[in-house]
Amino acid sequence: MQLSEKKFLTWMAKDYPTIAAASEEMINLQAILKLPKPTEHFMSDLHGEYEAFTHILSNASGVIREKVERVLAQKPDMELPAQRAEFAALIYYPVQKLPVLKERQSDLEQWYRKTLLYLLEVCRVTESKYTRSFVRKRLPKTFAYILDELLHAHFEDHAKEDYYERILSSIIDTGQADDFIIALCELIRRLSVHRLHIVGDIFDRGARPDIIMDELIAHHAVDIQWGNHDAEWMGAAAGSEVCIASVIHVALSYHDPEMLEDSYGLNLRPLALFAEEVYKDTDVSAFYPKLLGGETLASRRDFDRAARMHKAITVMLCKLECQVLARNPEFQMEDRALLERIDFAAQTVEVDGVSYRMRDCDFPTVDPACPSQLTQEEAAVMEKLRRSFQESERLQRHIRFLYAKGGIYKVENQNLLFHGAVPMNESGGFASVKTRDGWFSGRAWMDYCEKKARDGYFAPENSAARREGQDFLWYLWCGRLSPLFGRYKMSVFEHFFIGEPQAYEEKKNAYYTFIESDDPKQAERAVMRIFEEFGLDAERGHIINGHVPVRAKAGESPLKAGGKLLVIDGGFCKAYQGKTGIAGYTLVSSSRGLSLRSHSPFESLQKAIEQNGDILSVVNVVETSQKRICVEDTDEGARLKEKIQDLRALVQAYRTGVLKETSAEGSA
Repeated sequence: MQLSEKKFLTWMAKDYPTIAAASEEMINLQAILKLPKPTEHFMSDLHGEYEAFTHILSNASGVIREKVERVLAQKPDMELPAQRAEFAALIYYPVQKLPVLKERQSDLEQWYRKTLLYLLEVCRVTESKYTRSFVRKRLPKTFAYILDELLHAHFEDHAKEDYYERILSSIIDTGQADDFIIALCELIRRLSVHRLHIVGDIFDRGARPDIIMDELIAHHAVDIQWGNHDAEWMGAAAGSEVCIASVIHVALSYHDPEMLEDSYGLNLRPLALFAEEVYKDTDVSAFYPKLLGGETLASRRDFDRAARMHKAITVMLCKLECQVLARNPEFQMEDRALLERIDFAAQTVEVDGVSYRMRDCDFPTVDPACPSQLTQEEAAVMEKLRRSFQESERLQRHIRFLYAKGGIYKVENQNLLFHGAVPMNESGGFASVKTRDGWFSGRAWMDYCEKKARDGYFAPENSAARREGQDFLWYLWCGRLSPLFGRYKMSVFEHFFIGEPQAYEEKKNAYYTFIESDDPKQAERAVMRIFEEFGLDAERGHIINGHVPVRAKAGESPLKAGGKLLVIDGGFCKAYQGKTGIAGYTLVSSSRGLSLRSHSPFESLQKAIEQNGDILSVVNVVETSQKRICVEDTDEGARLKEKIQDLRALVQAYRTGVLKETSAEGSA
């Protein structure tokens, strides 16, 4: 036996000091391998829509409702769909729903007993994929023993009938029924989804990304694949002025400064005062914010103030982008330094080789001789904004969580998750990208992008690596070959200063040309090339993307390349729902296979609680397994098999005397 192997087994022996202990764990792990695969839940492009997110998280994209239907549909007092919908709403929102239901009961004790029994039945179905030990560890400490007894009770055992009845009566008599109901509902939600995957774009457009982040931090098992909007916020939190300007520009585009101020305590007053002074006599007609359905501006004065702030930050954004591009010629985006391409005398600008007449050339802070230079006042505003972003404790906590749980891509259970694209060239190969550190393509390019993104936040203060990393976070937001963006350009300048649709067309990377091809063989070839690059099995593998909204109402399908690629951005963001016709896709992977769920718009949490309003979800079974998928078929199963082999080696070491067994007390 090699010394390294002996050291490893010696370390392992601390947890399994005897042959019996190691053998018991082997038996346990071999049994776990035969359990059904736990459920995975995939969501994408949340864009701050916290109410819809909270509801879909609570109902697990309809998984919990399915279990309620399975358990309660045959109950005599649960025959009506409305009754089961009310029961499901209790599981989703027990704290808010309990007072509403209790007020209607003429016999509260009987209602408590029935509700507890039904919740126990639903919970038993939900926990069937797990070992009893796994469930025990997730029980609330206050009621762990009693809940364990009830969950594994055999109510048909007449010898124990009085025992179980006494437990239920005691729960009610001691005033603990509400707490037990809440605990059971939380356990059902916890066990319904084993792992949550967020495939990018938590931030921007919607009102409260911070609430979504709090929910994710509280979740028991989550991973995040960064989207380009997330990278933009990561850069802003790191102190990148160009990313800060971009974040504020997007918020003001949707007239949502409150999201910045109320959610994260970010101080926009320096920008507001600057804009009121410098842009008071300036044309801001192109900068009025987009208003979604049902929103109104309080007054024309507020309307104009928002537009002046918006134009002020957009001009600063364009200047800062010119500076980033000058510092990073390897980005090969010098043509995007558009302020420097303006003919101020003729009031024209060259974009993609075409000269356009500008609809707005009123720039009170731009020096035609040096258009990318911030004025002293602009620099002072940006410095104050930078400090505000870096000193927001809540924002920094959320961004650190994004780094801790996130990355550019993830491979798990033969699913490759990434937000945007693996950049490709027109011939169908992976695009080669020249950087300061050499050439990269395919998976190596994705890995390099993640390293640079982490440098932007974690490299030493004032170091070259940190500055380059912050610039790279901006590149991930809108760079030409960014795997999170996947487009030729972010046409902010064209939208606001030119206004001609031809100028702001954002051509997508060749990746989309291939995966969206009408020729199924061409699409499948592109997907198989990616499978090979990332080590996925051709039969079992899938790619799961977000980023590009699927226009379902126009007949577009979220399934590409014969079902090997799934796009789950279907319009969570209200701004996109007019184009998509739905309110988002989510994906569920269970022991039975893959199912894609399309959702109708969510009205409100209040209606969900008071009127049992649920999101109408349509389930499209993408792929079913001929045999039920077990833990042994998953990545976790592969890890357990490795541990079983290690335990066998430990037992052999004990039997041959290489290691000595120790007693429970640790003596020889």
